[in-house]
Amino acid sequence: MPVPSALVCVRCGARHPIDHYAKDCRVCRARGAPANLTVAYDEQPGQGLRRNSPFGSVRSMWRWDSFLHAPATEAVTLGEGNTPLLPAPSLGLGDVWIKDESRNPTWSFKDRLGSGALTMARRFGAKMIASSSSGNAGAAAAAYAAKAGIPCLVFTFVGSAGPLVLQMRAYGAMVVKVTDKADRWRLQSLGVRELGWYPTSPFFGPVVGSNPYGMEGYKTIAFEIAEAFGWEPPDWCILPVCYGDALYGMWKGFEELKALGWIVRTPRFVAAEVSGSLPAALVSGDPMPPDVGRNAASIATSIGAAQATVQALDVLRRSGGTAVTVGDDEMRRWVVALASKEGIWPEASSAAPFAAIERLRAEGTIKPNERCVALLTAAGLKDPDPIETALPEPPLVTGGLSELLAALKTTYGFAHG
Repeated sequence: MPVPSALVCVRCGARHPIDHYAKDCRVCRARGAPANLTVAYDEQPGQGLRRNSPFGSVRSMWRWDSFLHAPATEAVTLGEGNTPLLPAPSLGLGDVWIKDESRNPTWSFKDRLGSGALTMARRFGAKMIASSSSGNAGAAAAAYAAKAGIPCLVFTFVGSAGPLVLQMRAYGAMVVKVTDKADRWRLQSLGVRELGWYPTSPFFGPVVGSNPYGMEGYKTIAFEIAEAFGWEPPDWCILPVCYGDALYGMWKGFEELKALGWIVRTPRFVAAEVSGSLPAALVSGDPMPPDVGRNAASIATSIGAAQATVQALDVLRRSGGTAVTVGDDEMRRWVVALASKEGIWPEASSAAPFAAIERLRAEGTIKPNERCVALLTAAGLKDPDPIETALPEPPLVTGGLSELLAALKTTYGFAHG
């Protein structure tokens, strides 16, 4: 089993101590392009294993513990991972598969991050878990902190989706709201620096990404995809992207499989954004994604950041990928399409990859015969507003069958018989 030996910069490779999880790369920050850290091991993850060997009987992402930073026996787990990979022929997007992360314990991909981060929090003897979140990350931090028996504090902002905040509270988190989003980071930073809180989310700017140990959990998404396709990776992986934690983690996972010779190539990656920070950086060639403001907040609050990260940009460049800026109307349309055609109700941000695939297929960037996997990151019940605003209000029927049929035709366009 590999043992973490250092935290290394995702860009320059500078090595830092394994307890440097609350900081970024000193070298890159001094150069003006702050970069996140990732876990390095004393040996190649997975070394000595064969790809067709069984990976244990553990019913969670920790069945891949030969690639992770702790053994399954030490993991803080709720059974995350092993989510379905589903074909989606009814969407009309060609060979597209959905990696449905809404099936995780708190209904989002953040559970993989929560499990990875809290496992090390317990090892480091953390006394308080701290997260700044509009929803999914805070819910995962709260749930896994509860499982670990460690107090959890989540900073959110006024206007966050009600169900998401309720979810954090249900798991026992101490939720604190602020009116100015910047105050979340200011308060969390004070707690981390002065009181030793253990952060699972970003809490300073420019943002570099989340807890490195948490991000290791996202490697397992790549492992599950590769295994499901008989170790023939898809041509493209398309993700909704805010700070690029899952983007980087999945890319790292595929790279580790390639290093072992289990796969012969890694997929190209697409970041579906709402700000346009990554597309701008790809065009300019700059080392740091710019801050791109919006005139109004996006419905996709999970990916609503105005500035992307170095880790996301570098994955797109290294994989030969690209980025697409997606609008609210497109996401609403795909939320409805996924729910009504595939029986999967996604959070608004989770619909962004499908809008990106549609556009990239049309322009020829993604070829007709190329296979795509879209990461559906969270469930629609976490933020139901897109469905509330996109669909008609159900009619009230007080009379008989003729009135019912008339209401169905008027409201839904349905003609019986």
